[in-house]
Amino acid sequence: MGSQGGFYQSKEFLDLVKSIGEARSKAEEDRIVLSEIETLKRRISEPDIPKRKMKEYIIRLVYVEMLGHDASFGYIHAVKMTHDDSLLVKRTGYLAVTLFLNEDHDLIILIVNTIQKDLKSDNYLVVCAALNAVCKLINEETIPAVLPQIVELLAHPKEAVRKKAIMALHRFYQKSSSSVSHLVSNFRKRLCDNDPGVMGATLCPLFDLITNDVNSYKDLVISFVSILKQVAERRLPKAYDYHQMPAPFIQIKLLKILALLGSGDKQASENMYTVVGDIFRKCDSSSNIGNAVLYECICCVSSIYPNPKLLESAADAISRFLKSDSHNLKYMGIDALGRLIKISPEIAEQHQLAVIDCLEDPDDTLKRKTFELLYKMTKSTNVEVIVDRMIDYMISINDNHYKTEIASRCVELAEQFAPSNQWFIQTMNKVFEHAGDLVNIKVAHNLMRLIAEGFGEDDDTADSQLRSSAVESYLHILGEPKLPSVFLQVICWVLGEYGTADGKYSASYITGKLCDVAEAYSNDETVKAYAVTALMKIYAFEIAAGRKVDMLPECHSLMEEFLASHSTDLQQRAYELQAVIGLDAHAVESIMPSDASCEDIEVDKALSFLNGYIQESIERGAQPYIPESERSGMLNISNFRNQDHLEASSHGLRFEAYELPKQAVQARIPPASLASTELVPVPEPMYPRESYQTTTVPSVSSDAASTELKLRLDGVQKKWGRQTHFPSTSTSNSTSQKTVNGITQVDGSNTANSRTRETYESRKQVEISPEKQKLAASLFGGPSKTEKKSATGHKSSKPSSHMVKSHAPKSSMEVASEKTSPVQQPPDLLDFGEPTVKSTAPSLDPFKDLEGLLEPTTQVSSAVNHSSNAALTKSPDIMGLYTETPAGAHHKDSDILSGLSNPPMTNMVGGTTTMQVAQSSKVGEKDALVRQMGITPSSQNPNLFKDLLG
Repeated sequence: MGSQGGFYQSKEFLDLVKSIGEARSKAEEDRIVLSEIETLKRRISEPDIPKRKMKEYIIRLVYVEMLGHDASFGYIHAVKMTHDDSLLVKRTGYLAVTLFLNEDHDLIILIVNTIQKDLKSDNYLVVCAALNAVCKLINEETIPAVLPQIVELLAHPKEAVRKKAIMALHRFYQKSSSSVSHLVSNFRKRLCDNDPGVMGATLCPLFDLITNDVNSYKDLVISFVSILKQVAERRLPKAYDYHQMPAPFIQIKLLKILALLGSGDKQASENMYTVVGDIFRKCDSSSNIGNAVLYECICCVSSIYPNPKLLESAADAISRFLKSDSHNLKYMGIDALGRLIKISPEIAEQHQLAVIDCLEDPDDTLKRKTFELLYKMTKSTNVEVIVDRMIDYMISINDNHYKTEIASRCVELAEQFAPSNQWFIQTMNKVFEHAGDLVNIKVAHNLMRLIAEGFGEDDDTADSQLRSSAVESYLHILGEPKLPSVFLQVICWVLGEYGTADGKYSASYITGKLCDVAEAYSNDETVKAYAVTALMKIYAFEIAAGRKVDMLPECHSLMEEFLASHSTDLQQRAYELQAVIGLDAHAVESIMPSDASCEDIEVDKALSFLNGYIQESIERGAQPYIPESERSGMLNISNFRNQDHLEASSHGLRFEAYELPKQAVQARIPPASLASTELVPVPEPMYPRESYQTTTVPSVSSDAASTELKLRLDGVQKKWGRQTHFPSTSTSNSTSQKTVNGITQVDGSNTANSRTRETYESRKQVEISPEKQKLAASLFGGPSKTEKKSATGHKSSKPSSHMVKSHAPKSSMEVASEKTSPVQQPPDLLDFGEPTVKSTAPSLDPFKDLEGLLEPTTQVSSAVNHSSNAALTKSPDIMGLYTETPAGAHHKDSDILSGLSNPPMTNMVGGTTTMQVAQSSKVGEKDALVRQMGITPSSQNPNLFKDLLG
């Protein structure tokens, strides 16, 4: 390496490697690398660098990154090297980018085109380099860009290319299984490839596929067995041998696959017995790779349907492992033995001495694996030895994580195989004492439940002895200076439940011990709470038994302290204790029966005890309860008991995420020929904002409009401010609604009563609509691409053959004008589509044109197609900006907005006037200010506009 400059590397680079290797400290190494980084920054930016030099600089950057320093300044140069025509430079560039970049790096986009081009190269070495980069750099989003070319490479004449193509598809499956789900058949085909390397590479994706879906590949069992047999019989070229073992890694992968396919399947397993037995006999156990194949054979035998001869061969192999002097082989033997004892427990008995030797081995890893084996081998005859060994080991280690695991296993084994009550209690005491608070709280709860329930053999004497042993041992343990909190909770609970049960200890003695516990652990509120509850149980049992209760002075002082405690939990328990002491024997026995902790609490989910009360209420006229599943169609405003309920239901919190604002495209409607007294929908400006449901208000006659322009609040429900509902009043000019060809029209032939009834019924239908919740979820979002939504969040009107329309009513004068004149309304600022009718009006300021939409009719949302009539209300007037221009001045049958507009442009046709209002310059300035405030002129009536902005 020194004679040739390290494969044509410069002496400077070799000196760098040598100096880093001789560094005495991390600081000295960092100093050398930082100096190298500065040198590379300077040199890599020089113009016209020779390719050989640039390749060396990139390799030195790789070295810098390997040592943990940032070399991102050179990433782009590595990317450029992948574009080079020189094979050596290109392969160096691909090697560097696979080490520098990850699949989400910003520079990946610059490499995709190069990879696509190189995958089509005639030089298979270039193709292989590109496939290597594909496995590392292509992410889920860019898989479709290269997938077709990689599929084509499966038929490449070079086996190296086919192998790497399989590896690339496997990588794609791991990243996004759906992207290659249609290519699974290609893996089956490549399993029959003439080259063993391609076949071996195919086993990896097939193993993943079989792991996810075993049944779909049962038909391949014969093929896998045939391949394994050929490998074991050394039919593969010698190049695949490793330490005189024929293709051992292919054998291991095949054995893993057969273990999956044969699990629980006798028919499939029978096809495997012969070849697995041959491997047991032919396998060379003198090398590590041979032992690895043997271990995989044992794992396969433990997974497939059991066969006695194979189990015997596996036991012999395990015996050789355990007798070996190598810790690695002993570890393999212990692990393999743990797998086999699930099928044949008697195998473990043959190796007891070897297992005990592993327990005494100084290798901690081997010792832990042995304890796992003992845990699986435990039964009633050996539980004492195994648990004692595990507790001793738990005491000797400092690893809290593993100590917790050992403690849980000791508790589990003690519960299952305890030979006596005395041993069980002593074992649990040792676990809690030495494991401390590392013991899971569930273990403590399980212990308390076990003591309360007993061993479940209906032997009251044995259960009483268990509890008496527990009380006696816990009273002795309380003398210890420091005990874990979890253990103290168990002690307090047991003393409270069974401290005086056998009569061996008096109530005064037990209560004194509990008070000592509460005082000694005054910083632990949980322990104090358990102690107070235990005191209450003891005093309750004494009162229920008719004995006089004499509270000790220390108990009195403890009670007074807890009654004034800052902890509400302790206060409550202390007050409960005080109340229980003052009750008579019958009451105490009812509320706190003795030894009732295991009694099941029956919960009457139907609340049947209220049936009598409910029946009496219904007879007095109360409404029966309606299940939630049957309430659809029965909920309206009259169901609410008060306004608070209505307000809570109307303005409940929404937990959906806000959508980003979307620019809405205004829809248009064709001119409609209607009578001058009818209301015609007009396109309403759509803004991505939160909006509310509105209701249709009858139009005001021309006579009424000439005197005073007011909002009609008949039958209107307030949406801003506190909820109110105004009673509907009859008017002679009431109208009803109908829909013709997707356009909402108003028919004035119906009476006010019918309109009011329809309004109420439509509101009721909206509230009971099953789509209401779905629509409410979209209130904060803009219109989707497929369906334009109105500003209120309701679905838009029924679309025509080529567009979706949103409508709002016009004034009667504008309706008549549309009927008799082809003049188009001023264009909407938000309408980006092509106009349906060309307008001859002169070009105006678009914001002034918006003011031409203002007229004395209320805003109606497109939700009228659903007969939805929610309410508009007045709100405080914040439109002081228009004080200079009178908004309420009206003139009969002429300019009703003369206070806001310039002289109108009229077109007299058939006695009907069309109002085209152009706003004055002052109003334009103020309107611009309003727009800066985020307020949009969404109404045709300036007074209504003011109310809506309130």
